Amino acid sequence: MAEATPVVPNSELLEWPKKDKRRFLHAVYRVGDLDRTIKFYTECFGMKLLRKRDVPEEKYSNAFLGFGPEESHFVVELTYNYGVTSYDIGTGFGHFAIATPDVYKLVENIRAKGGNITREPGPVKGGTSVIAFVKDPDGYVFELIQRASTPEPLCQVMLRVGDLERSIKFYEKALGMRVVKKVDRPDYKYTLAMLGYAEEHETTVLELTYNYGVTEYTKGNAYAQVAIGTDDVYKSAEVVNVVTQELGGKITRQAGPIPGINTKITSFLDPDGWKTVLVDNQDFLKELQ
Repeated sequence: MAEATPVVPNSELLEWPKKDKRRFLHAVYRVGDLDRTIKFYTECFGMKLLRKRDVPEEKYSNAFLGFGPEESHFVVELTYNYGVTSYDIGTGFGHFAIATPDVYKLVENIRAKGGNITREPGPVKGGTSVIAFVKDPDGYVFELIQRASTPEPLCQVMLRVGDLERSIKFYEKALGMRVVKKVDRPDYKYTLAMLGYAEEHETTVLELTYNYGVTEYTKGNAYAQVAIGTDDVYKSAEVVNVVTQELGGKITRQAGPIPGINTKITSFLDPDGWKTVLVDNQDFLKELQ
C-alpha cells in the first residue's frame, strides 16, 4: 500500500506567514498616458523611473517608479494599455501616501508644476500630523504626510472595506500582517486600521478604512493590486486557501511559474474583492537582474 502524503495541520500551516520573509514589493494600477504620469511623478513627487518595458504583442507598456531600488523599496508599477486613455477609479480605492520632511514645500513644488491640490497642507483635524492631498493626472489621490525621515517614502495604500474586523483577520491570517495602528473617529463616522510587517514609520502599510454603515464599494477598472514577496509561493497559497474558506475571498491564480519569465506567483482576492499577488522572493530578484 502506498504511503499517504503527510498532511500539514492547519494550525502549523497558519504559522507560516509569520515566519515567512514578507515585504510589500509594488502596487499595480492603470494610467491613460504613461509619459504624462512618469513626468508628474518624477517632477512633482521626486520619484525615480526605475525601469520601463513595452510589450507590443500584448499591447501594453509598464513603468516602475519609486524612491529607491526595487530590491529594497516599495514602488508603483504603472500599466498603459494601448489606446485606453482613461479608467474608472471606483469608490473603493482610497489613496497612496508619500512621507516627506516638508509637506508645505512639496505642495508648493506640485502647485508650481500645475498639480491639483485637493487639501491644502496643515494639521489633521484634532491632531498634530501635517498632511495634504493631491491628485495625479489620472485622478489617483496621494496623501502627503510630514515625517522628519523615513526609510520608505512611499508609505501607504488605502483601501475601503465593508467589515473592518473581518478584513483585519484576513490580512493577519492570510498574509501574516499585524495591526500597527487603529483609529476610530465616531465624529467623522469611520474607523481605520494600518496593517503591515513593521511599524508605520519604518515601512509601507496597508490602510483599511471602514465608513460606518457602508458595506460595499465599486472597484472600477483602474487600481489592480499590491504585490508582496514570499519565500514559498506554494505554502503561502495553501494558507490563503484555508483562510478564504473561513473568511471569504478566493484564489484567482494557483501557485506556479508565469510562462515565459518563470517567476512563481499566486494571486487572490480578499473578502472585499481587493487583489494581492504573492511573488517568490528569489525569482523577483532574478527578474530585476
